[in-house]
Amino acid sequence: MTSAAEPLEVDTDVLVIGGGPAATWAALTARSEGARVTLVDKGMCGSSGVAPAATVGHWWVEPAKREQAIIERDEVGGNLSERSWMLALLEETWRRWPELGLTHGYPAGGIFRRMASPGARYCQGPIYLREMRRRVSHSGVRILDHSPALELLLDADGAVAGAAGVQRQKGRPWRIRAGAVVLATGGCAWKSGSLGSNVNTGDGYLMAAEVGVSLSGMEFSNYYGIVPKGSSMDKNGFNMVSTFYDADGNIVQSGWSGAAGASGPGGGLPGTGPAPSISGARAGTGQKAALIRAHLQGPVFQRLDLAPPQAREGMRAQMPNFFVSLDRLGIDPFLDRYEIDFVNEGTVRGTGGARVVDDTCWTGVPGLWVAGDTASREAIVGGASGAGAPNAAWTISSGTWSGRAAAAHALGRGARPAAELSGAGHAGLRPAGTPLPRGSWRQLTVAIQDEINPPAKNGLRSGAKLDASLRELDLVWDTIRDGLAGPDGSSGEATVREQVWARETAAMAASARWAYLSALARTESRAMHVREDFPSTDPGQRHRVVISGVDAPQVTLEEIQDPVISAFDFADEAAA
Repeated sequence: MTSAAEPLEVDTDVLVIGGGPAATWAALTARSEGARVTLVDKGMCGSSGVAPAATVGHWWVEPAKREQAIIERDEVGGNLSERSWMLALLEETWRRWPELGLTHGYPAGGIFRRMASPGARYCQGPIYLREMRRRVSHSGVRILDHSPALELLLDADGAVAGAAGVQRQKGRPWRIRAGAVVLATGGCAWKSGSLGSNVNTGDGYLMAAEVGVSLSGMEFSNYYGIVPKGSSMDKNGFNMVSTFYDADGNIVQSGWSGAAGASGPGGGLPGTGPAPSISGARAGTGQKAALIRAHLQGPVFQRLDLAPPQAREGMRAQMPNFFVSLDRLGIDPFLDRYEIDFVNEGTVRGTGGARVVDDTCWTGVPGLWVAGDTASREAIVGGASGAGAPNAAWTISSGTWSGRAAAAHALGRGARPAAELSGAGHAGLRPAGTPLPRGSWRQLTVAIQDEINPPAKNGLRSGAKLDASLRELDLVWDTIRDGLAGPDGSSGEATVREQVWARETAAMAASARWAYLSALARTESRAMHVREDFPSTDPGQRHRVVISGVDAPQVTLEEIQDPVISAFDFADEAAA
């Protein structure tokens, strides 16, 4: 029997890092292609992360309605989407989602669903992820739960050839050789308290960047979700049937769009407020962040008074956990006003992530693919959130594409010699100087959160505020790079937990620096990115902000070659 201190060694064709929807779709697809697949998850595959805590809707649009859906989505996202990607995603989701055979009906809930999200198809997150785990397991994929990855492994040619990490419950390291790796670790929410997101600390971003992958869209990382005061319940689709009030009962905003979060344009429900549009943003996106502005001046209150009475029973059935905390406080959210707060959901509901270079979600680094929130979603949703329908559809599509390509790459290589592999990880693993005392990650995490989570700093941005926060984050990064690491020793539950926390802290610091450097480079307001010093949208900045490097990140601007999506594109295609 293997002792707790003995490292676990595994050889596989495809290694999938992550355990949410994108990871399970990637693993299932790679296995169906005939590859041996191993999946490692920081938590328990199918039950950790943000998806199991939600009602999951997919961007489920029949072919005849895709034209309008694509035009509307591109407009809300600031005209940064690419039509070819959107069409491919809609088609792949249309094809693959029914394979699960899950039921989608909620009694009396259809009225709300049609009003709120006409192109979505819903299921309960716990049911969905439980079924995905069952299918992955039954397909023959080896699942290692509670086994966070700490770094990627490189072969002598610089290709990604596996990863190394630890098994928290067994207190031992693991090392997996693989012909190809899919990173599907989710986004980064900086441990803000967003429901289910404490495992989303940007691990995949850091691991990818350390092997030379660039990131894109990191300026669209300041998505602020709405939560009842003192709660973490940010599953906020129901907020679009809400009215928001100040302390004196004056209406701050009627209706809400989840596309840009609390810091972006307001409204969005037909007949209740201004719909978010890029034309409105050009008139001054920065002046429309009504909820964040009101919150900075005093308490903001909410009531779900725009929900039709006949839809309310179905809403409770559709997402019962939304109502639990309110019910315990004796609040009827349809009748009573209750105070709200704002939580930074970062790139989990934002857009930024690792830049893909082709339609298989390849990173450009041999042997490495990305899926889900680990990848940038700009080509799908622009600078707005794809949370809910588009992001869920992206997990299916990107998981399918990356899993298929990774399997082909691994199987095409044939037998691999037992060559020496080197670890690519540095910050939080191998300090450049004298190691800091045990537990130093705690103070460093707080220092990162102080700069990235407050709405006053990150919700409404300016050059001066971004510069000030970056100076602090650079100091934090220098400290992490030079001294932060888990304690010495290769085994023991306490030791491996410290190693995970140190590495998470490094990933959060790196992600915060990338976000703010990218935000400085976009000198305009567009979608969820609001600059008080540049309140309008600049038509000349329809480009990607690409950032590369870890210690000294470099920013480049990449023009979007596809023209702005319009109805004329579809009309021309139909005529042809």
